[in-house]
Amino acid sequence: QREFTQKKTFTSWINSILAKHTPPSVISDLYTDIQQGHLLLDLLEVLSGQHLPREKGFNTFQCRSNIENALTFLKSRSLKLINIHVADIIEGKPSIVLGLIWTIIFHFHIEELARTLACTYNQPSLDCSSAVDSSPKASRSDKKSAKIKERWKMSATKALLLWAKEQCSLHGSINVADFKSSWRSGLPFLAIIQTLRPGLVDLEKAKVRSNKENLKEAFRIAELELNIPRLLEPEDVDVMNPDEKSIMTYVAQFLQYSRNLRESEEDMQEKISEAISWLAAQEKKLAKLLIDTENETYYQKYKEMMSFMEAFNQEKKTFLPVLSSKRSEAELHEGQQQMRKEWDKLICQINDWKVKLDQMLPSPLDSIEAWLQEVERLQAEDLPDLQDPFKAMFVFREIIVVFKGLMDCFDSHLDTLQSFKNEDEKNMPLVLPEKLEEMKTRLFSNIRFTNSNTFLEYHYGLCSAIANEVMLKLNIWNVKYGTKESVESLLEDW
Repeated sequence: QREFTQKKTFTSWINSILAKHTPPSVISDLYTDIQQGHLLLDLLEVLSGQHLPREKGFNTFQCRSNIENALTFLKSRSLKLINIHVADIIEGKPSIVLGLIWTIIFHFHIEELARTLACTYNQPSLDCSSAVDSSPKASRSDKKSAKIKERWKMSATKALLLWAKEQCSLHGSINVADFKSSWRSGLPFLAIIQTLRPGLVDLEKAKVRSNKENLKEAFRIAELELNIPRLLEPEDVDVMNPDEKSIMTYVAQFLQYSRNLRESEEDMQEKISEAISWLAAQEKKLAKLLIDTENETYYQKYKEMMSFMEAFNQEKKTFLPVLSSKRSEAELHEGQQQMRKEWDKLICQINDWKVKLDQMLPSPLDSIEAWLQEVERLQAEDLPDLQDPFKAMFVFREIIVVFKGLMDCFDSHLDTLQSFKNEDEKNMPLVLPEKLEEMKTRLFSNIRFTNSNTFLEYHYGLCSAIANEVMLKLNIWNVKYGTKESVESLLEDW
């Protein structure tokens, strides 16, 4: 079922791209039509905007040459084509063909679109929740994406998911947690349409309709009103475990639509002016807050900051579309660049204040907070690449030693946090209950779980290293050894 859904979805997506080729072309059977290589090259030419070399004929040699040209081009874009070979494509092997097309979709469609969200979701400057969340997880994908392609893929998927969540969050309790069963009701699709084009759907009516009715309505409206190709059918989504890749491919089209929305220059200038004015007002409000609370207790300072952030996070939603309306810094005009700088400056001030607040926590919470941040910093570091398990084992061991040293304090910090008496000599609270709960959550959910998870990763690396070494030995210990001394020497070496 999954393979059938992917074949249908990917074929529809490819045809929506090939319609832009000169001359237009179309795929009828994915596994068969891709074997000649011509349509694969057509697809890559449209996606890349480049003219690719090809053989004009259709004999076996020419088809092989065209597929080789396509794979060579993909490799030149630093795409890893694991277990994807020319012979398998010529044979039309379903798993190989689907894997190749998914790699193309992810790189040229989803990953490219996700990069347009980088300024919103991957940079602390636009992740305002980081100003009140002392966990550094929001910045992890930003650290890892530049290093390892696979980790950028995770980040791109997360960025697309965060975008979908944000569109749905504007419409009450429509939650999106993944690209699988979260979409089964059809409500997330309708919520995104309502955000992009208000007035096209009635979400209240949708909440009492069946899943299939909502999915059918969402796909119909998206196709007719937003010109989004119908890649899915209700029966593809209203199942126990929908195909993640097919849903991601379809959802990315809504993000593409939002990128393509064009506003008049006057409207854009007006919104930019409004955003800059709002940022200036927030900066003044923050500066006044810092002065007004200078001599206040930690409790009052934190309470005021929470109140400020609650209002700030609510109001900033209005301006996020303006900030992320262009792909990169180079494409922003002067007004947008000024707005982005003002935004970065303000968020930097908020985060600085957050750091100072953490340092002002009453004893012994200040030391626990410092310990939490140190453990979280270690968690955020890149783990060794397990492609070389034997080498990774030694690097992992160093990390484990540091981590175990920190975790020796876990029980004492836990006892201290649980027994902390949250009141001063006048029976007034020292710390906001929300802050205590946040610290407990980080201790229980994040650190304790990661503690065991880190050791599991270590032992996985250790076992993989030993397995690799054993296989290496077995591969060379395949001859008879004539003397007892030579065998003893061999075993001693092992």
